[in-house]
This record gives sequence, C-alpha cells and structure tokens, in this order.
Amino acid sequence: MEIAVIGTGFIGGTLGTALSHAGHQVRFGSRHPDDDAVAQDADARVVPIDEALDGADAVILAVPGAAVAELVAGHGDRLSGHLVVDATNRMGEPVANCRRDLPEDVRYARAFNTLGGEVMADPGFADGPADLFFSAPESDRATVETLVEGVGLRPVFIGSDAEAVVDGLFRLWIALVAEHGRRHALRLVEE
Repeated sequence: MEIAVIGTGFIGGTLGTALSHAGHQVRFGSRHPDDDAVAQDADARVVPIDEALDGADAVILAVPGAAVAELVAGHGDRLSGHLVVDATNRMGEPVANCRRDLPEDVRYARAFNTLGGEVMADPGFADGPADLFFSAPESDRATVETLVEGVGLRPVFIGSDAEAVVDGLFRLWIALVAEHGRRHALRLVEE
C-alpha cells in the first residue's frame, strides 16, 4: 500500500517507520524534505507534502491538531477524495479530532490517537499486542485494519462516523496517564 504520513515528529516517525518495515511504501510529507532523519533505517522517503499525497492509498495526519487548518489551506485539494486517517489530538478542546478542518469529501477515519507513542513504538505486552480502537467508513475498514496491524497493534473497529467515541477513549487514556504512566493501553476482552 502507498501511504503518505504527514508529519515527521514522534508519532509520524513511529507510524511511518513501522509501516515501512511492514512492507508498505511510505512517503513522509514534510515542509522540510531535505531533513530525512525521520526515515531512520526504514525504506521510506521524505518529500514535500504535495508529492507525498500524490497517489497515496491512505493519508495519515500526524501533525499537531492546531496545524491542520493551515495544512488544509495549502493542500486541501490534494486531500479531497482520499482516505484520511486522523491521528491528531486537540488537547483541551471540546472536540479532539480535526474532521471539521478537512475537505468534506475525504473518507475520514479516526485512529492512532488513543495510545501514547511509546506504545505504538513498542506495542507488545506480556499477553499480546495492545488494542487500537478506530472509526472508519465501512468501505475503508479493511484498509485501516491493515494500517493498524502494520504498526503491530490489534485493530478494534468502533463503527463508521464514531470519532466522538474514539475521542472519548483518548480522554480516558489521558486521565489514566497520571496513575499508570504512558506505557499502558486499553483492551477489549471478549469471550
């Protein structure tokens, strides 16, 4: 799969590197494409944002939530029609996701925002991988599951247009950080 990861910070770097190691073609979209340190040992390229978006099967937004409106102002036409996986969080705001800033015709998924980057970098626990709860259009569910599995996490589908539920899990995870540190995860237990 061709994946554009927009953002070269800790979350973007962690996701892009893991997905590259899983065999996907990853292009990091950056305002500073000459700085390719984020690619580390992965077979991924750092390119200008427009180039990263061209031909991508999925776009992962891994920039600060406050930066999404500016990103869309400059590149919204290239996001139109794409599967956009929103991994951002707007800390302290009533709505944590960035759906309202995106073009209306994106295929919107909400994922990679309910765990700390430390868990995404090392998703294994003694009894198996951490769960990652996500929302996506039913038609893109399998694609998002493939992305989640590519990072080493167990995908748990919440439903379509259920970003508010996923955001609630983000708020719960943040509340638990004070008591349990950042190296914890929520898990769905089934019989």
